[in-house]
Amino acid sequence: MSGSSSAFRRRVERAAELRAVRASGSTAQENDAVNAAEEELRQKRARIDDAAKAEYLIRDAMAQGKFDNLKYAGKPIPGLGEAYDPDWWVKGLIQREHISGLGPKAILLRTEDAELDARLDALFSEKQVREIVEDFNARVIDARRQLQGGPPVVTKTRDVDVELDRWRVRRAAAAAAAPPEPAPEQPWWRRLWNGAG
Repeated sequence: MSGSSSAFRRRVERAAELRAVRASGSTAQENDAVNAAEEELRQKRARIDDAAKAEYLIRDAMAQGKFDNLKYAGKPIPGLGEAYDPDWWVKGLIQREHISGLGPKAILLRTEDAELDARLDALFSEKQVREIVEDFNARVIDARRQLQGGPPVVTKTRDVDVELDRWRVRRAAAAAAAPPEPAPEQPWWRRLWNGAG
């Protein structure tokens, strides 16, 4: 393959040279030589099958190092064995770009449900926790009532009192696990005044 490919490459280079000569105002004999070289090149290309061309191009690219440092080198290709999803590109875009707030209500509610505990843990009062859980439940019920197509709403509502109890337990556990705050250090003048020096 390498011997025939180098001969093929030489002929291609020769044809390019002859074309350049013709473009510069060549004679009839030179034109005949260019045409003969081009016809020979066409016949040569017709004899080489597509598999050999592909093999040549792959080996040439490998020799140039174009396959080095590919993104998934040595790793499985993501999504290779999964079923076909017609919206694969939209879901991929949303995941890659970390787009939130877009999509069917069912998917948005599932995502919010998964992150709700962390959101509640950031709150400071029971009133805020109660309001957020009630708002979440109202949106789940509203999404179940509207039949707008898309995936079904399978997100469950949350019991407000149970969520308040869980919030209290998580808050107490976080307070117990947190190290005690050190006493603030006195300013230098206070230490001198008290004689602690």
